[in-house]
Amino acid sequence: MGPRRLSPAERRAQLMEVGARAFAEQPYERVRMDEVAERAGVSRALLYRHFASKHELFAEVYRSAADGLLERSPIEPDLPVAEQVLAALDAHLDYFTANRLSVLAANRDLAGDPTIQAIIADELGELRRRLLDGIGLVGPTRATVSSLVAAWLVFVRIACVDWLAEGTCTRTDLRDACAGALFGVLAPFVGDLRAGPPSAAPPRL
Repeated sequence: MGPRRLSPAERRAQLMEVGARAFAEQPYERVRMDEVAERAGVSRALLYRHFASKHELFAEVYRSAADGLLERSPIEPDLPVAEQVLAALDAHLDYFTANRLSVLAANRDLAGDPTIQAIIADELGELRRRLLDGIGLVGPTRATVSSLVAAWLVFVRIACVDWLAEGTCTRTDLRDACAGALFGVLAPFVGDLRAGPPSAAPPRL
């Protein structure tokens, strides 16, 4: 009996896995669809039946990665927020390190691409919402802190991309700098999250 025929969903998942490896191993401009098809053991026609272009394949790979990072970055109100922030940063840095070329492609080569930037914006927006919910902010203070967290997320994105491209500092220093910047931004509104739960310094409403 020959190998089991994959369902369309299984085949698509396989092609995305092969594509993810290709984008992780080579700069975006060097990845060729015929190479992806060969590595997946399928024809070019079959690959293009699932993904109309290299851009579409990359977008789906990056969207899947963003969804996976969100799954590994929950912010639960009943757990210490500071610890969860560090865990979320570690999850992102783990992915960024393993997929350096893909992250650089999304943030530099495709920096003006609306599809890729929408994926990044959606992930950052969800991370901001989770953080605000986890801290328990409500009322006018939430709106103020929301804008500050949005600015912090931009800072983290730029710092991480520069780190991947230039090796500007150690991973530990980068993580601690990003976390420290957030705790500093939040301190006037919720106190020092490293010292305990937000209830130690109730938000101003």
